[in-house]
Amino acid sequence: MKKKIAFLAIGVAFAVGFLAGSIVSILKKTTGVENLITDLFTQLPVTKEPISIELMERIEDLKELIREDQKNLAAWLKLGNIYFLHNRYREAIEAYRQYLSIKPDDPDVRTNMAIMLRGLGDFDGAIDELREAARSQPNHANSRFQLGVVLLKEKKDAKGAIEAWEDFLMVESKGDRASWARGQIEKLKHGLTESQEG
Repeated sequence: MKKKIAFLAIGVAFAVGFLAGSIVSILKKTTGVENLITDLFTQLPVTKEPISIELMERIEDLKELIREDQKNLAAWLKLGNIYFLHNRYREAIEAYRQYLSIKPDDPDVRTNMAIMLRGLGDFDGAIDELREAARSQPNHANSRFQLGVVLLKEKKDAKGAIEAWEDFLMVESKGDRASWARGQIEKLKHGLTESQEG
């Protein structure tokens, strides 16, 4: 039972991106509220659910595995993902750091860590991790997409965001995120042109 709960929680964490795309499609058809669509793509993962007793027990089991073997990649990853899902930023970052100290070329874990760093307000740290994730895997879409988000929302760097999303579109050219990114690029370029003319 404990294992099923833990795997369910981890699965939900990784499904966040896919679910957002589905929800956006529905919203486009039913509301057309652009800000709501934007928030779905750029917000931090959110859950108001506290960590259950069963999940706490699972966390303790994982920590015990780690005490027995500090290089247990699967345990570090599962621990990081549980904390990620529940917005336990510091704990998730620590687990992901330990994982990456053993397997540094995992762009998904590095991107998840960057999202947690963003949640802590360490925007420069998040940007560094996202750039490293993109560098380590030339076709990694999510790191490129998230880089644009952090550059625009947190650093107010429109040019940097445009560059990141254009890079993202070279990897992921179809789907809701791609359509959204194209729209953002067009608006940002229009805004930059107007500011230069003014």
